[in-house]
Amino acid sequence: MKQSTPAIGFIFFTLFLDILGIGLIIPVLPKLIEEFTGNNTSNAAFYTGVLSAVYALMQFICAPILGSLSDQYGRRPVLLLSLFGLGVDYLLLAFAPTLIWFFVGRIIAGITSASISTATAYIADISPPEKRAQNFGLVGAAFGLGFIAGPALGGILGDVGLRVPFLVAAGLTLVNWLYGFFILPESLAPENRRAFSWSRANPIGSLTALTRYPVVLALTASIVLSNLAQLGLQTTWVLYTDYKFNWTPRDVGISLAVVGITAAIMQGGLIRILLPRFGEKNAIIIGQVTGMISFILYGLATQGWMMYAIIIAGAIGSIGGPATQGMVSRGVPANEQGALQGSLASLASLTGVVAPLMANFLFGYFISEAAPTKIPGIAFFVGAGFLLIALLLVLRAFQNPIFDTPKEA
Repeated sequence: MKQSTPAIGFIFFTLFLDILGIGLIIPVLPKLIEEFTGNNTSNAAFYTGVLSAVYALMQFICAPILGSLSDQYGRRPVLLLSLFGLGVDYLLLAFAPTLIWFFVGRIIAGITSASISTATAYIADISPPEKRAQNFGLVGAAFGLGFIAGPALGGILGDVGLRVPFLVAAGLTLVNWLYGFFILPESLAPENRRAFSWSRANPIGSLTALTRYPVVLALTASIVLSNLAQLGLQTTWVLYTDYKFNWTPRDVGISLAVVGITAAIMQGGLIRILLPRFGEKNAIIIGQVTGMISFILYGLATQGWMMYAIIIAGAIGSIGGPATQGMVSRGVPANEQGALQGSLASLASLTGVVAPLMANFLFGYFISEAAPTKIPGIAFFVGAGFLLIALLLVLRAFQNPIFDTPKEA
């Protein structure tokens, strides 16, 4: 199929709305959960973690199944199903009378959460080889813009009402679904389809592929540990800043917008300058060390403005992730890159199950009366420990000659 400009625009808008919708609810979801737990921050932390884990678990189980279904039946029906499920989720959260309905909504969203991967496959279907890399760049652009606008808008709307961001996210998503239903063509040609296979749709099977790459297991483990630390920070950020600095949804939204802006500056421009200058190995070390320091400082901060200073100063640490992924990809043959990326995606989903449960439990316990001493920043300190272990693992991996590459790699 030849490249279709309207279709590319729709896919970009779909990805943008996905991240925008997520960003809209981040500043208000924990506070809304607090209302169902009698304004008990410790209990709210627990339920916030469980909700995030339920979503990630359903995503881990169902995303490979939806991917295989899209190979057989086409991208359009799976993409439309994902958008509709996401819109229903936002509506359920907007009108949920009890906490149990939050779980129903997150289960639906997790089951149907294939819009990003299916949209990426759609781009591959409609793009000629010489345009594919350029069009894949839209994915990163959509993520950056969505995460800058989403939290900021969610924080402003959250000051109007805690449920207003859910209604706005639902409206935007369902309008996009309607456009896709009436306008979006199918991208996968009949001759390129393949029958559904449970072996390909099995999420556990993708993880076993990692055993074929023992030389990169240490770096893969460092990615998992880094994800655990980062996801722990993300899931406790709203609760922590509210508990320690009395931040409103607007304050949280602005802080997350600053995170998005600094990430966009690093990932969109500075990384192209810094990575060749430092080299991949040094970039990974800088990323892990900067991350450790930032996490410790987050946990020790005594004033809200300090969080902004740490966000900006610690942004250089984001060069570590792409450098690690680059080194991991060099550790496997060219014809097995797809299997490797699938395994990493599965691991990312699993960390999305573990990290929220662990981080929110720690935060909730160490601000409760049962704690021997109150340590609101405990999740950040544990995250710093994960990053220290990750650093030690990558330093050991660097001893393998397969990772000996020129500095400008």
